[in-house]
Amino acid sequence: MSLSRLFSLEPHGADVLVGEGHHYPWGGLYGGHIVAQALVAASSTVEKGPFPHSLRAYFIRRGDNTETVRYEVDRIRNGRSFATRRVVARQSTGAILNLEASFQRPEPTAEATTVRMPDVPGPGAPNEDMWSPYLERADVSDTDLGQGERDGAGRFAAWFRTVEDFGDDEMLNRCALAYISDDLPTESVIRGVPELRAHWSEEGAYFSASLDHTIWFHRPVRAREWHLYEMSCHAYISGRGLSLGYVFSREGEHVATIAQEVLVRLTADKR
Repeated sequence: MSLSRLFSLEPHGADVLVGEGHHYPWGGLYGGHIVAQALVAASSTVEKGPFPHSLRAYFIRRGDNTETVRYEVDRIRNGRSFATRRVVARQSTGAILNLEASFQRPEPTAEATTVRMPDVPGPGAPNEDMWSPYLERADVSDTDLGQGERDGAGRFAAWFRTVEDFGDDEMLNRCALAYISDDLPTESVIRGVPELRAHWSEEGAYFSASLDHTIWFHRPVRAREWHLYEMSCHAYISGRGLSLGYVFSREGEHVATIAQEVLVRLTADKR
């Protein structure tokens, strides 16, 4: 298995595609897996040229990693500059994800950004206990990151890159970013809430699930190259934590912005 194979969906009727599952250490399907495959499904109905500039996904049910996933695409709009798609991901239990994505043809304009990459060391040795065989991750220490340069709490950052090189295929590179993007939000919520962080090292202390996920793509992506992913927790209410963060190229370019609401509960014996 590789990310290319994971992103290779099989046609199953008009605007319907089927993707493979994959075993993850915690069981179920990883949210980034479903988001990335849904984005691939959406892009398969868009003519070559426009690339996704934003997506919004709602996680509905826990995915079963032993089943394939059926992606049903609705062609909401085809315009001269933009195209809009809606995708519903289904398994035997019913819908597990609803995603909307907007695509734009490249448009040369002046550029401006107010978000700056933090001054942190480049990636060190990748983590040895990485949960996905498709990715490499190198965490940034709290000392190197600091905690006062962004709003929010539980600020956390890590360098990521894919094992596989997608070359100049911008669509697959953006799908790879979507796959990675679901990794850090939960960690930033747990780290940002003292009552949750107190149980950080305790196995089985939390129940967590992604609720909704948004990505804005600002610049081209090369997923095989190291990118810095940075997240902070901005709210935790009724068990729902809101994380906001950024993706930077190694050269410091602001490549994407990510927002996620995640459900995090302490298990009964930890409350």
